[in-house]
Amino acid sequence: MKIKYLGHSAFEIETQDNKILIDPFLACYPNYNPTGVTNIFVTHGHGDHLGSAIEISKATRAEITAIFELANYCASKGAISNGISLGGWINYSWGRVLAVPAFHSSSTPEGMYAGCPCGFIFEIEGKTLYHAGDTCLNSEMKVIGEVYQPQISMLPIGGTYTMDADEAADYINDLKPELAIPIHYGSI
Repeated sequence: MKIKYLGHSAFEIETQDNKILIDPFLACYPNYNPTGVTNIFVTHGHGDHLGSAIEISKATRAEITAIFELANYCASKGAISNGISLGGWINYSWGRVLAVPAFHSSSTPEGMYAGCPCGFIFEIEGKTLYHAGDTCLNSEMKVIGEVYQPQISMLPIGGTYTMDADEAADYINDLKPELAIPIHYGSI
């Protein structure tokens, strides 16, 4: 498995046969080539997370997985989508994914409600990854850490709309993942 940070909160995860995108807001990586993308995960509907998901899905036939309301929105725009709810695991050929709580808001670019925001737990090639999405530090994160024990945690540190670096450090110091990747800072 290869993990590539694409800026802001966007990642590409490459497995042997699949290319997975998370929150493909690609303003920091404008020449990104989506060829081969098989799956897209979107934590919530804000433009800096939904990003190019719909366009990439339409171009590559990659399926967007998001909370039910946001998945329906993506489908209404011509994307292939798959709705998920908090606590729901979805199995894939490369592993599985669980939607977990994030404390934030979520609306479409037009301002419509886009369901509850979420983070994702990924189980891929023997590793557990946690992409927190946009969230504040909260007690659910402790449960996520204890139950799923992610080796890799991707946490927002921007403050104002998410937790800040000190709060993310508290989480990291308490649960000690093998790798912590800061997201959602310095890009907009």
